Amino acid sequence: MTILPAALLALAATTSPTATAPARDAFILVSGADTVAVEHFTSTTLLLEGELFLRPAGLRSTYRLECDAAGLPLSMHLTTTRRSDPAGAPGQDAAEFRDDSVVVTLTPGGPQRFATHHGALPYLNPSMAMIERAVRRARAMDGDSATAHLFALAGGRTLRATVVRLGADSVRVRLAGVEMRFALGPDGDLRSGYVPAQGLRVVRGDGATPATFAPPDYSAPAGAPCTAEDVRVPCTGGFALAGTMTRPRGVAGRVPCVVTLTGSGLQDRDESLPILRGYRPFRQVADALARAGIATLRLDDRGYGASGGDAAQATTADFAADARAALAWLRARSDVDGARLALVGHSEGGLIAPMVAAGDPALRAIVLLAGPAWPGRRVIEYQNRLAIARQPDWPAARRDSMLRVAMKQVDSLATTNPWLHYFLTCDPLPTARRVRCPVLVLQGATDHQVAPAQATELAQALRDGGDRDVTLSVLAGTDHLFLPDTNGDPAGYAALPETEIRPEILATITDWLRTRLR
Repeated sequence: MTILPAALLALAATTSPTATAPARDAFILVSGADTVAVEHFTSTTLLLEGELFLRPAGLRSTYRLECDAAGLPLSMHLTTTRRSDPAGAPGQDAAEFRDDSVVVTLTPGGPQRFATHHGALPYLNPSMAMIERAVRRARAMDGDSATAHLFALAGGRTLRATVVRLGADSVRVRLAGVEMRFALGPDGDLRSGYVPAQGLRVVRGDGATPATFAPPDYSAPAGAPCTAEDVRVPCTGGFALAGTMTRPRGVAGRVPCVVTLTGSGLQDRDESLPILRGYRPFRQVADALARAGIATLRLDDRGYGASGGDAAQATTADFAADARAALAWLRARSDVDGARLALVGHSEGGLIAPMVAAGDPALRAIVLLAGPAWPGRRVIEYQNRLAIARQPDWPAARRDSMLRVAMKQVDSLATTNPWLHYFLTCDPLPTARRVRCPVLVLQGATDHQVAPAQATELAQALRDGGDRDVTLSVLAGTDHLFLPDTNGDPAGYAALPETEIRPEILATITDWLRTRLR
């Protein structure tokens, strides 16, 4: 599920140094009443040091950016740890900036050289201290608008950001179609900010702001129809996935069980979205299934939350291997009926589920929520077309040009990003034709991320392969998140008034699965 946080993280990585006095300070990123990130930093002209803690991912990044007297980056060192990492086992990266190239050294791994724009600034998600430096650099240029080049350490590509003066005390930063607005202090420092499309606020705190968070609460709430157990599922490669196993309360013996599969981009076990407070679709699914006497296993993606494993090199095929490990783990449990297992996959999870089902004749059923039918490159082109269409004043020639540029960037990124390289050429239909278990295909009619037409193509491929139990339903007024939404534009997700899946959709999933898992 490629969703808005990726765009926010792209915005939050502009860097340029101008501060002249050491200052211990902090930025806090807030969605509604929830703190998403806290960043502590110390800034001088030659040095930016900081620690960035991302709550949803359980990631802590410590960075050190060294610059020359002109403010151009020389080197950057980054250490990243996760909740699930054993003590003393952080990932360490380094980047050296050499005129129009960057040499990135990964540990574990090795050096890689990337072409970039001279003076391009490092990009780390989502550092507001780095945006502040970029804004200061842009304000020092002539004119009311300036462009900064950003080198994305994750992916190795160069992006362009535009900083526009709105007055003496405010600016607008625009990158990849996403806009951020900032109020400035007298010396050009960022005092506060807002990302309108995502409902995110940037608050300047003080250096004493704590950067610790309690882990997410996955326990069963009071009165819930299920019990909740924290579990760890061993996977090939020597790591384990952290998850929550819910069982219907008061039901003895071996019960059927569903494994949920998240969409693209690293997700927690509930598939929650920081920009949508209360959006926890897989928690809702687990609750509904428990009422029908069905257990659910929800897992943090590898390398995310409390799960181990390296996500940086993982592809969709690797995530499918993780799903198979989850099924094997369930079949070894004495309280689960291994002959009555099913998968519920959303977005990329709807790509993974058929990959698993095609090679597992014992799997009883799969549910595909906005599962793609097109190769990844066509999916991304569809998404870019819709994003470009949001600019009504652009002539057709400019739109065509922007689409070519966007897809060229996608292809360039794919040369260094294993997941994207695999996704671009992965064709779901041949796999779908090998699936024989019952399949429920659900699709939102206003989906801007997976074109609704794909649901029909996917269902037809399943039937063409010989599957005799395929159910298709396209839901009116429903977007990619399966929320009520007559528009479906991801830019409007943060403003949606409802953040829970409608009861009738949950009932459709539950009733269909209850019948197949008897």
